[in-house]
Amino acid sequence: MSGPLPDENTDDLADQLLRLTRRLNLAHRRGLAPVGVTPAQARLLRVLARRPEPPRMADLAGSLGVVPRQVTSLVDALEERGLVRRAPDPGNRRAIRIELTRGGEGTLATLHQARRSAAEELLAPLSGDQRDTLRGLLIQLDQAPDARP
Repeated sequence: MSGPLPDENTDDLADQLLRLTRRLNLAHRRGLAPVGVTPAQARLLRVLARRPEPPRMADLAGSLGVVPRQVTSLVDALEERGLVRRAPDPGNRRAIRIELTRGGEGTLATLHQARRSAAEELLAPLSGDQRDTLRGLLIQLDQAPDARP
């Protein structure tokens, strides 16, 4: 036996959320193009910036929800561009930590601006109060227990 079918309003809302997500992703990709990084690389840079200390590759894989091999490929590409560097872990000679370089910090600042611009483009029709309401609703949805079995 399956669960109840979603009503028409739920379907419409889901469709609207998907359309808006696509629009935001497209606007974000347009902002990334001049910087020359992929969305996955941009995400890795953001994760690095939020960490109080440089993480190990395995920690990055966990934070990004990907396998370590994918992190290696991302780090290789970013290191080649001088945006990150591998550094030895002082507490474990076998481990490597990943650090942002000055170039990576500058690129990250550009990426933040591109992301802000993409969000602003999407949210432009909303007033400040409407944005606050939307923010509260999105936080509530994001913090809700996972409904999957």
